[in-house]
Amino acid sequence: MNSLALFFLMFCGGFAVALQPSINGRLAQKVGIIESSCISFAVGTVALFFVVLASGRGSFKGIADAAWWELTGGFLGAYFVTMTILAVPRIGTTAVLVATITAQLVTGLLLDHFGLFGFREIPLDLKRALGVGLLIAGASLVFRR
Repeated sequence: MNSLALFFLMFCGGFAVALQPSINGRLAQKVGIIESSCISFAVGTVALFFVVLASGRGSFKGIADAAWWELTGGFLGAYFVTMTILAVPRIGTTAVLVATITAQLVTGLLLDHFGLFGFREIPLDLKRALGVGLLIAGASLVFRR
């Protein structure tokens, strides 16, 4: 898959991430916060199960070779979804997303700089630091009350 296609798919993923907290927040009004998070993950799990069946790629057998920390992604996702469900009604979708995006980029800079999790190192330079710094400044403007 080429870079432009990946960029487009991630752009669409951005729409999904922006919509998900509000959708889950509405569901939480009917069923509760933790229950909404559970339902969100259950629906996602069922959807992914059918994608796995349809694609016929990979194998679940490799899970036996995974380190314990490689299995924590689901926990981190559940934490994130639950926190967005909790926060959106209180501080708004924009504030939740700006906090999320800022934290993602700061973390991404660190992961890239140190080449963590076995990925290639991309050193922190002035341009990247300035870009994230401007984002932090913008986030503070969005979050101001």
